[in-house]
Amino acid sequence: MPGMRKVLLIGKDARTDCLADALCRSEATVYTISDLPNHPGLKKRSAVLRAGRTDDVAQVLAFAREVRPDLVVVGPEDPLASGVVDAIQQGLGGTPCVGPSRALARIEASKSFTRRLLVKHRVPGNVEHRTFTREDSPSDLQGYLRDLGDFVVKADGLMGGKGVKVFGEQLTSVDEAVAYARDLLAKGPVVVEERIEGEEFSLQSLCDGRTIVDTIPVQDHKRALEGDRGPNTGGMGSYSCADHRLPFLTDEQLRAASRINRAVFAALQEEVGEPYRGILYGGFMATADGVRLLEYNARFGDPEVMNVLPVLRGDFLEVCWAIGTGTLDRVRVEFAPEATVCKYLVPAGYPDAPVRDAVVRVAPLPADGDVRVYYASVREEDGRIRMTGSRAIAIVAVAASVARAGEMVEQAIAAVDGPVTHRRDIGTPELLQRRVEHMERLRAAARGRA
Repeated sequence: MPGMRKVLLIGKDARTDCLADALCRSEATVYTISDLPNHPGLKKRSAVLRAGRTDDVAQVLAFAREVRPDLVVVGPEDPLASGVVDAIQQGLGGTPCVGPSRALARIEASKSFTRRLLVKHRVPGNVEHRTFTREDSPSDLQGYLRDLGDFVVKADGLMGGKGVKVFGEQLTSVDEAVAYARDLLAKGPVVVEERIEGEEFSLQSLCDGRTIVDTIPVQDHKRALEGDRGPNTGGMGSYSCADHRLPFLTDEQLRAASRINRAVFAALQEEVGEPYRGILYGGFMATADGVRLLEYNARFGDPEVMNVLPVLRGDFLEVCWAIGTGTLDRVRVEFAPEATVCKYLVPAGYPDAPVRDAVVRVAPLPADGDVRVYYASVREEDGRIRMTGSRAIAIVAVAASVARAGEMVEQAIAAVDGPVTHRRDIGTPELLQRRVEHMERLRAAARGRA
């Protein structure tokens, strides 16, 4: 990587802001194309911030030809699914990219593709499932739902983390589930899966086409309200622990998730016939009888990346270069033994009826302690930051314990002025203890059935 400093970054959210921050800390010169040209974080961290649709292949390729980057890093999923990596590598003579091709990104863009892949290659952790299309009769759908008894209905394609409804929570009857599925079928296939009970977690792995390296496990919080109530969101916040475990997770469950990521990495490359270079994000459920796969993503999570990169030791640019060039085996990837907590500030009324265009003010961060601010769906006008209606600001703290990191985040949030709300319970000892007790009850019930 001698002399390499110019990086093209593609994205528009707090995840992209976090990536830009990590690249700048590695002394990269960052050129960003974003749907949000007045994004305050990306404006601060980018040598050039270009307005453009990040899923518009022609716009992204034109900017790439102008920049002539040494390396390309893709933040969100939409550009991957649109094929921007394919276009850049073809149009710029194989420029290294952190992000898979369009064919490989189907691991996220199509849930039915993922489930078929696991079946075909006998990857453990799959769940009972069936894919439905518009050609299937409503009676077949209804019959399958009744057979499962407890189920989840998912849009096959990309829905920003909001295309999933669970029976007994967002869906109160089979008839309501059929109606929801038929609405989704107007846009594409629907995947119906058995509902499994446990605790969700993610394991994000770095892949260079030959080598795969795990990062640290993280737990996200999808529900909008405290106590895991309310509608699903893109993620209200997340935490990771100093020992690089999670309090409800056994060592064997973490090893099982790692094995599944490795098996999918190999199966996906065999299926497509291309090297997978980027991030492979496994969303898992720890259950009483092992680990089950919920979904795969083809990029870093939002907010989960904000738990991983702040504790990455070493040079993030070097890691990205190794991913893009197939040399990850030459890089030592380590994470500091520290905990992190990330909490999202969202507009009042989010997600169903959020206030829009309201001004939010973030006070200067305290000099003591490692607290970071990453901007999401906001824009800067005349020195003021306005919210657009989606998640607005992520505040992240790094500390010796989850409890202390959570306190530091709350202290920073207390100095924010504007019509915002957040989940105060993320990372609290009380919530972590409930997670542990939940898994203990499930394991005890399983022992009783044995």
